[in-house]
Amino acid sequence: MASVSASHLILFIASLVIAAGVAGTFTQGISRLSQSIDDQSLEVSEEVRTDIEIISDAGSPVYNNSTNTVTLLVKNTGTADIPADSQFIEILVDGQYRTNVTVTVVDGEEWRPNNVVRLEIGGADLSSGDHRAKIIVNGDEEVFAFRV
Repeated sequence: MASVSASHLILFIASLVIAAGVAGTFTQGISRLSQSIDDQSLEVSEEVRTDIEIISDAGSPVYNNSTNTVTLLVKNTGTADIPADSQFIEILVDGQYRTNVTVTVVDGEEWRPNNVVRLEIGGADLSSGDHRAKIIVNGDEEVFAFRV
């Protein structure tokens, strides 16, 4: 009978060790999943609070032939401040990524909600015809169609 009790004790201890290992693995996995969800929710919150509108008039001249510059007015219609810096704004003109961009806040010093920035996109050698400019800020995309 003592041999049965000893084997049961060994099996009981082994099952506790295995259960502790499984519980530790699950706890670590759940912790990582929770952190990922927190990180994702912060990013989604920023995207939801960011909204822009291109307020330039498509009928007015936005392209300057002599300087090869496209000038657009963009309004922050969201609830979050946006850095008025070209590194936070992605611009594509006719599908080509543009880096020669000057950002100027028109009505204030920072690009706060309801403020407007002037984007001067240099190096855009455009032929006559229809063109598109796409502005991407923090996941929010706006497209502006214009004619040269």
